[in-house]
Amino acid sequence: MGKNHAEEKKDENPLAPVIEGLKKVYFDRILPLEKAYSFDQFHSPSLMGTDFDAQPMVLLSGQYSTGKTTFISYLLEREFPGAHIGDEPTTDRFVAVMHGPERQIPGNVLALAEDKPFRSLSKFGMAFLNKFEGAQCISPILENVMFIDTPGVLSGEKQRGRAYDFPSIVEWFANKVDRILLLFDAGKLDVSDEFEQVILCLKEHPEKIRVILNKSDIPKQQLMRVYGALMWSLGKIIKSPEVVRVYVGSFWDRPIENDDVRDFLERERRELLAELRSLPRGNCLFKVNLLVKRARMVKVHVLILHHLHKKFGVFGAGRVQKKILASLPEMFKEVQQKYNLPEGDFPDAVFFHDKLEKFDINKFPKLNKKKIADLEQSLATDIPKLISLVPGADAKLSMETGTDGSILNPFDAVNDDVSGAWTVDRSSKLKYDNEFNELALVNNKLSGANAKPIFLRSALPTTVLRKIWALADVDKDGWLDSVEFAVAMHLIEQINSGAIEEPPAELDMNLCPPSKRHLLKA
Repeated sequence: MGKNHAEEKKDENPLAPVIEGLKKVYFDRILPLEKAYSFDQFHSPSLMGTDFDAQPMVLLSGQYSTGKTTFISYLLEREFPGAHIGDEPTTDRFVAVMHGPERQIPGNVLALAEDKPFRSLSKFGMAFLNKFEGAQCISPILENVMFIDTPGVLSGEKQRGRAYDFPSIVEWFANKVDRILLLFDAGKLDVSDEFEQVILCLKEHPEKIRVILNKSDIPKQQLMRVYGALMWSLGKIIKSPEVVRVYVGSFWDRPIENDDVRDFLERERRELLAELRSLPRGNCLFKVNLLVKRARMVKVHVLILHHLHKKFGVFGAGRVQKKILASLPEMFKEVQQKYNLPEGDFPDAVFFHDKLEKFDINKFPKLNKKKIADLEQSLATDIPKLISLVPGADAKLSMETGTDGSILNPFDAVNDDVSGAWTVDRSSKLKYDNEFNELALVNNKLSGANAKPIFLRSALPTTVLRKIWALADVDKDGWLDSVEFAVAMHLIEQINSGAIEEPPAELDMNLCPPSKRHLLKA
């Protein structure tokens, strides 16, 4: 039997060899050491195949009523199943918003799914799984990115009344996702103790964190004051030498009312959407970085325990391991000097002490020098070889998907000299999308050969169809993405209905997809 469309697309992924190589390095060289030295009890759970195969994930966190669910719906151009939006705390569960036939999936089922990266969430128990679910729906952006909506962070006894460990679960997701979006409401910037605790759980991932100052459609002077207050509050919580990136905007489907901030909010929104679009292409490098970071942590972890194991014999049974635990900082320095390891690769001594006191040090196995040598070889040669495959593959992916990929927002790149309205209305766009998604696509784009039968169905002369193709292919890459296909089908329908006699000589700005208008201006 022939392969289905999904399998063909997977085979065409130029980064698939890199992903398979990363899996082999992890399962052959890293995981055996993790198991032998209980690495998952000290750090994050062991990785699974789905962690390497999973699409990019974006975690949203914030106090209640900051607009997390509305933000996701804005990107999806629709509400997802189970979404509830309101001023009061509405999202009382963790929701994984994914692409697929429209349905809700209970957390207990989702945590058992072999093709999803959530299996290790089972360790948090039924109290959490009953507050976890999947929401599947059809949206172009979900073909490339998964969103994790979280309960709004409450304050005081309400937050502490949860039946599960909220910060630990946020930390679990933080280890898995590619981006962490912290949402703040421009109308109420107070940071509760609980939200500060959540932010501190994310301190190990400063490169992933982006801050969104939402609901910022307010007068310019007021916005400047709010922005300054937010940066002051963040500076007290996020101890980083680099300033965290803050995006300012109003992420909902209402037009911007304050003229003095319109241009600024539009630019901020475009930059944020561009960053989210880049996640699929950067996901492979993210996984490489994750594996390198984990391999270095495992190496240090094993060498520390090996060093302590040897010291245990020197001290003798009568001295017990309290003496070892009491001198951990000195032990760390000995290991660092003996093996010439970077200080930054070592865990926090207090944290390590708290974990280690639950174990009998003498029961850890002796150092297997061959396994350490294999791990070092992976870091020195195997992983760099895989990294060398990524740039060329990324370039090919970028060329085939174009700057937009398949992630679309109808208000993207709205130019200052037009109202922003698109001639193709939402209902027509949905109809064209349904037709587009049924065609034979390559990286979410339609080739001329595969478009030809669809165009010929219109019974228009080939000279007319040639003009329509030239107008619709705004970025001139020889392919049509979903918005360009919508332009082509709209022109065909306009001619067949008699609304226009022939294609225009040039594409009108209002007919051009908003996400591509900058190309016309150029």
